Amino acid sequence: MARAREHARVRYGARTEREIAATRSAGARLADIWSTGVVAVWETDPDAVAAVLPPPLKPTGSPLVRVTISKVDLPGYPLGAGSFAVAAAHGTAEGWYPLVMPMTHERALTGGREVFGEPKKLGEVTVERDGGGVRAALARHGIAFVEVRGTVGGELPLPEPGRRTDFYFKFLPAVDGAGFDTDPVLVHCVRHETVRRLERVTGEVVLRESAYDPVADLPVLRLREITLGEKSSDQSGRVVERVDAQALLPYVHQRYDDPLQILDAPPGRS
Repeated sequence: MARAREHARVRYGARTEREIAATRSAGARLADIWSTGVVAVWETDPDAVAAVLPPPLKPTGSPLVRVTISKVDLPGYPLGAGSFAVAAAHGTAEGWYPLVMPMTHERALTGGREVFGEPKKLGEVTVERDGGGVRAALARHGIAFVEVRGTVGGELPLPEPGRRTDFYFKFLPAVDGAGFDTDPVLVHCVRHETVRRLERVTGEVVLRESAYDPVADLPVLRLREITLGEKSSDQSGRVVERVDAQALLPYVHQRYDDPLQILDAPPGRS
């Protein structure tokens, strides 16, 4: 027994260069992964959009919010994935700045946060269709802080394959609690999307008060569209610049469940 243990592989030990290369190669050969989800876009308060954007991001000409709530057909287990984002610009590049991205599995959460700087948090993601009715929701701490519900109204023309840019800030909070351990960076994450089915939804978006996910501060002033679709996408990211740590610090609470947020009153209350 002692001799067998002597030659057993210690799985927490270092991997060989061949094993590392094999893992990278296998990831590059993954088949297309399709998701089914609801997307809602609306116009909100332009001052609220400006307030949530850390520099150097700036508002675009349209104060838009985009919510995506999807079930992803990952091999081995389904994933619930969500995103609540506002329109943003960095120089000449326009895209979306996600404020919160609930995920139903830790693997998706840690990979996105550590590699890209995505603001992912564990949560509940619901996409349900019952005949002509559809309901999708993002929930955390027992609160469905975003709910989209409506009636499916027919097929829409399929868009051409497109490209979308998301902006993320990648950083490490300092060990001593003051600032960051390294300079934060701004990441451009580019997604190429292919849609194979798209349907129009007539309905509404409900935002509920939540101390830890205060999306109700970005109200639905004019609903642009709700769609239900099936799509596949890939993504790649790159660091475009280092950012001013002091300018980013006031926005770090966006990434975490900050206990002090429980003291924040909704607008109009003291």
